[in-house]
Amino acid sequence: MSQAVTAYIGLGSNLADPRQQLEQACRALAALPGSILRCHSTWVRSAPLGSPDQPDYLNGVAVLDTTLTPHALLDALQAIEAQQGRVRGPQRWTPRTLDLDLLLYGEQIIEDQRLRVPHPGLGQRNFVLYPLREVAGETLVIPGLGPLAGLLERCPEQGLERLA
Repeated sequence: MSQAVTAYIGLGSNLADPRQQLEQACRALAALPGSILRCHSTWVRSAPLGSPDQPDYLNGVAVLDTTLTPHALLDALQAIEAQQGRVRGPQRWTPRTLDLDLLLYGEQIIEDQRLRVPHPGLGQRNFVLYPLREVAGETLVIPGLGPLAGLLERCPEQGLERLA
């Protein structure tokens, strides 16, 4: 069996009871073969990217120890999205039942036609960075981007609402 790698998964939802969608996604992550869901962050509410004519998002970050390869994990994340009603269309930043993003996969930098890790935009999205800090700590170094603490300094927390 391969050695487990720690992956950080971004979760987001703004349709069909978002909190329920995120909790169900965590159960699905915990059930992935060769994987252990260590924890997830507190959920945060944030304004949507793109069109403001859609509901706010609930977002968070999960920590998954996995023996799946990065591409096998991506396939699994997309399968979970589809099982929870995600329909992929040509437009970006549209309302969705579930969005699962592979933010980090160990210390790897991956750039190919299907996958980019660290996830593009990670360094500018407060709804990712602050939940990531909660589960990983400020000392985490993002491959190619530097310490999480430095990214947090450039990305204010304003506009995020932590949910109990």
